[in-house]
Amino acid sequence: MITKGIILSGGSGTRMYPTTSAVSKQFLPIFDKPMIYYPLTTLIQSGIRDILIICTQNDIDLFKRLLGSGSQWGLNFSYEIQKNPNGIAEAFIIGEKFISGQKVALILGDNIIYGATIQTMLSDLASNHKGASIFGYEVSDPERYGVAGFDDNGILTSIEEKPLRPKSNFAITGLYFYESEVVEIAKGLKPSKRGELEITDINNIFLKNNQLHFHRFYPGSAWLDAGTSESLLSASEFISTLQDRQGILIGSPELAALENGWISKEDIKNFFGSNIKSNYTMQILRRI
Repeated sequence: MITKGIILSGGSGTRMYPTTSAVSKQFLPIFDKPMIYYPLTTLIQSGIRDILIICTQNDIDLFKRLLGSGSQWGLNFSYEIQKNPNGIAEAFIIGEKFISGQKVALILGDNIIYGATIQTMLSDLASNHKGASIFGYEVSDPERYGVAGFDDNGILTSIEEKPLRPKSNFAITGLYFYESEVVEIAKGLKPSKRGELEITDINNIFLKNNQLHFHRFYPGSAWLDAGTSESLLSASEFISTLQDRQGILIGSPELAALENGWISKEDIKNFFGSNIKSNYTMQILRRI
């Protein structure tokens, strides 16, 4: 069972300059809530309560102010600093003490995952996980992402980072499940030509050892990478439209924790206190 989760919110944010010269992109709003609420909700939906936030030195106090100890959602937060943007795989080295020999999930702080069956899929997988798991989503521009390749039987055979000639249209999303051995694998990596410790290299090691499992997010689900100004706007418009038309609330840690039975309706009301005038809080209070 996966009990540990990491949200990687480090990096320099150069793709969203000048906004990110003052604040981490994970604080920017995706419609009515901070970006980091979305990956946080995904971990909650996976049944994970012990969560490490990895961020920069400049942002750690702001993350603590926004998220606190996590107790308001029935969670336990830890915080660590990524001194330099040395790659996604560095998260496991930074988080070695936190992981403490346990299975772990990693999600990137700018990833939004939504779907009617997502919670069941992720919680079931996290409860019975073995090896390593990656998640794919079909896109029209796979050359922008890590891409999965398959044989004629649909079995995963390769992962390539931003290939010129993609072997499929399935992009690898920013959500990963691993055995604890991922820490030692990360420590043994050499920096790529980009000077980073690549998550693709970790996945290829698990693939070579026949321990890597590929899971598809099917139509009806949505995966959004809100790491650029354009995708930030698109994600906000998507969330706004879906919430308005379907009468739902996407990316709410409160509602996800309530559904898991980790907090009560009274806990939510007490936490909000007098802060009930925002659209977000009003939407939650209507639902409880």
